[in-house]
Amino acid sequence: MANRRVVVTGASSGIGAATARLFAQHGWKVVAVARREDRLKALAAETGADIFVADLTRQSDVDALRDFVASGGPLHGLVNNAGGAFGLSTVEDGDPDDWQRMFDINVLGTKRVISALLPLLRAGAADAGSADILTVTSIAGHVAYEGGSGYNAAKFAEHALVAVLRLELNGEPIRVLEVAPGMVKTDEFSLTRFGGDQARADAVYDNVPEPLTAEDIADTIVHTMELPAHINLDLITMKPVAQAAPHKLTRGALKPKE
Repeated sequence: MANRRVVVTGASSGIGAATARLFAQHGWKVVAVARREDRLKALAAETGADIFVADLTRQSDVDALRDFVASGGPLHGLVNNAGGAFGLSTVEDGDPDDWQRMFDINVLGTKRVISALLPLLRAGAADAGSADILTVTSIAGHVAYEGGSGYNAAKFAEHALVAVLRLELNGEPIRVLEVAPGMVKTDEFSLTRFGGDQARADAVYDNVPEPLTAEDIADTIVHTMELPAHINLDLITMKPVAQAAPHKLTRGALKPKE
């Protein structure tokens, strides 16, 4: 995929960093976006990616990102990966500030980036014949579960945003793609959700056979965007075999019934 260029948000760790690495390995020109400059510099040294430090909840940062990307030539892909969960509480007891943070990054941040970069993606589609917008949501945006509350609400909203965008862009050579992972074991997702409580974060994955990895999701993202341009994988739901649903998870070895 030489000469194709992609922006990956939330690229300082986890799924975003793994996705940026794999795109670079496949010959894409990568613009890696995140808040933590030190992490981005390390990624750039490893992969050769261009980097841009931005807080996607700030319109001024997103505007600056748009100008930076525009200065580098055509854009052919956008991976909206930045997001996060804060807390595991009920609707009744949930902290509205946590809900606000989740909507700001998962929904409004995604909307800001799409609005800012869509004209550049249209130019990229004119350059190469097609362009892609892929958003990493979650099974939490498709199935409600106890304790999900604000995260469910934010991810359901992000899923709806993607669905509406696909309708709006019908007739243009721009694919709108969604990858909705279930349990993915990364260094930071659960740790962030539980406010830095490492023991509680570790317990999420305790004795779960082979939860998904960031590299699993990255492989799916890159594969999806490298399919022939006439194929639109609207929605890919990914879960480890041990997870039948957000609320149904096997701990311990998987084995056939006797």
